[in-house]
Amino acid sequence: MTSRSDLPPGTHAYASSFGATCVDAGHTRFRLWAPASRSAALELQGDFEGKRPGEQRIDMQPVGDGWFEVVAACGAGALYRYVLDDGFAVPDPASRFQPYDVHGPSQVVDPAAYRWRNDAWRGRPWHETVLYELHVGACGGYANVERRLPALAALGVTAIELMPINAFPGARNWGYDGVLPFAPDASYGRPEELKALIDAAHGLGLQVFLDVVYNHFGPDGNFLPRYAPAFFRADRKTAWGPAIDFSRAQPSTFFIDNALYWLDEYRFDGLRIDAAHAIDDDAWLRELARRVRAHVGDARHVHLVLENERNTASLLGPDGFDAQWNDDFHNSAHVLLTGERDGYYRAYADAPLRRLARTLGEGFAYQGEPSPLHDGAPRGESSAHLAPTSFVAFLQNHDQVGNRAFGERLRALANDDAVRAATALLLLAPQVPLLFMGEEDGSTQPFQFFTDYRGELADAVRDGRRREFAAFPAFADPAHRDAIPDPNDLGTFVRSSPAHAHENAHQDADTWRRFYRSALTVRAALVTPHLPGARALGVELLGAHFDGMGNGGAAGAAGTAAGAAAGTASAAAGGADAADAADAADAAAGAAGAAGSGAGEAGGTGDAGADGASAAGDDGGNAVRASDSHENGKANDTPIALAARWRLGDGSTLTIAFNPGSHDAVLDTLPVGKVVFETPPRARDRLTDRRLPARSCIAWRDGAVNHDALMHRANAPTANT
Repeated sequence: MTSRSDLPPGTHAYASSFGATCVDAGHTRFRLWAPASRSAALELQGDFEGKRPGEQRIDMQPVGDGWFEVVAACGAGALYRYVLDDGFAVPDPASRFQPYDVHGPSQVVDPAAYRWRNDAWRGRPWHETVLYELHVGACGGYANVERRLPALAALGVTAIELMPINAFPGARNWGYDGVLPFAPDASYGRPEELKALIDAAHGLGLQVFLDVVYNHFGPDGNFLPRYAPAFFRADRKTAWGPAIDFSRAQPSTFFIDNALYWLDEYRFDGLRIDAAHAIDDDAWLRELARRVRAHVGDARHVHLVLENERNTASLLGPDGFDAQWNDDFHNSAHVLLTGERDGYYRAYADAPLRRLARTLGEGFAYQGEPSPLHDGAPRGESSAHLAPTSFVAFLQNHDQVGNRAFGERLRALANDDAVRAATALLLLAPQVPLLFMGEEDGSTQPFQFFTDYRGELADAVRDGRRREFAAFPAFADPAHRDAIPDPNDLGTFVRSSPAHAHENAHQDADTWRRFYRSALTVRAALVTPHLPGARALGVELLGAHFDGMGNGGAAGAAGTAAGAAAGTASAAAGGADAADAADAADAAAGAAGAAGSGAGEAGGTGDAGADGASAAGDDGGNAVRASDSHENGKANDTPIALAARWRLGDGSTLTIAFNPGSHDAVLDTLPVGKVVFETPPRARDRLTDRRLPARSCIAWRDGAVNHDALMHRANAPTANT
């Protein structure tokens, strides 16, 4: 924060112990932690507008414990570097802006210069969140992202999530190779343009989340090892170099300051902590969450989300992190939809339907069971006690698309009808849904890994990426590996950028967008308001409809390549024990009245329906169970579909039936309530004999459906709560 005692109304700044802080219009305090340097000097290089040409060097004063400090007669716009005892000049590790890339000088920024228009914004509760992940550079920079906001708000998105924006070398990068965590990258625009983007989002009722990388620095432009080697651990290496030492006060403070800086100075509504498992210090993660909660208090809704391959459920909860990205949901659904079984998908290929069912009923699919990806070591902790909103679900994201060799979208790999069915499940279930840019248009445009390195590093990144795929059977042929796009080729970035795509590249984009908007309208009216206090009631695995010729079950399970994987393996694995499946939230569905889709009632309003459904887990049974086999020739006991149920916070029941395969499945009983969403259209017409059509998803909700739909229309949009 500026050290002035009072900031002008509508301005925000954060006081970090690192970096440059404006004291007044003509003076700035500079602080550097350089314990390995015997001295340090400030090198002023003028200002951004050229009003102070030339160069000036000022000795910094040692103030103890490796810190150097000086107050200089310069203000916002001044360009500067720090000069170490060996004469080597480095940018400020806490630089607020790098106008000339990460190897150039840093620039003094006065955060109080931006006057926020929507300063009264206090955010939105976590359960209202529908995330939309995007890459700022691929979308054309901050200003172009801002122009997209009204369309995203109209779609039903309630939060955008920016892939990392911290300064990186060159003009193109996913952001996970950043080296200056406080500096938004100059290739996207200036700091005030980023603030204007966030300000505009708040005016539309949209939250803005930032993906932050605290587990490593990138390979080019990180000078900390030169003057602050104590920032890193000597006893542990990562794939990116020495691990950061979070047990030491200065590195710990550096990154906690960074989190508070983004939340305060830029008014981000939440942070996603990238690869928390690579931080390897759960105590520090808990301290980060504690500090954020204490700093923000009740003044705003601020949310913290983890990416954590270890499935550490104990980090989630009111005093910790709001949620974790649920890779288990994605991986199970992906195997079902595509039949892919290589790489990390092999951990789900044995029983993808059963594992997907467990994610719907309990959160994680792996809760301490042996994982084939970890040489049989246990992965995860019990998660059934957590609320469904403790998990962020997705069918696509930057990793799952971009880490493929050619960056294919899900639509390029799976049947369109099956993708729509899975999308309905994603958007209506109680877990917090996340979309990846372009998904809502049914995009088939690839999103590929891109960088802007030079020389040997560029060669190493290109060749290393191709070697990485050599273990996959599809890339055993070197010629096929050589076809993998070069991350440093400008064309790779262009192919991945919606900003460079034709406006009408997808002829059916409007149809897909209407589908997403309809489902999200239902969610907003009939699911979201009742998510607090929601819990899972159980998930039932459904057998295939029997055609009377003896081939219904096995053939039904084979409808897609994934269906075969779901079939026999799911049946053999049986059902996972539930542990009270609490809080699997309120979810899914929402009345056709809210969506304007004209869905009406479908049977299943009697006691038999309620009793049959409750057997899935209300009384301490299995949260996931296989449907009873039928001896009347109507169903086969090999599961090919599922029906999940949640008790919402208002006492109503949400039921979603999902069949990804090419053959009909059989519901044991018709769910209670009204059909509030269905795909394909009129899928409910097959319900007269309890048949769940192939590649379909149907959602029911009981209770005051029409009232909730009308209330949503009367109260929308829910902004600034």
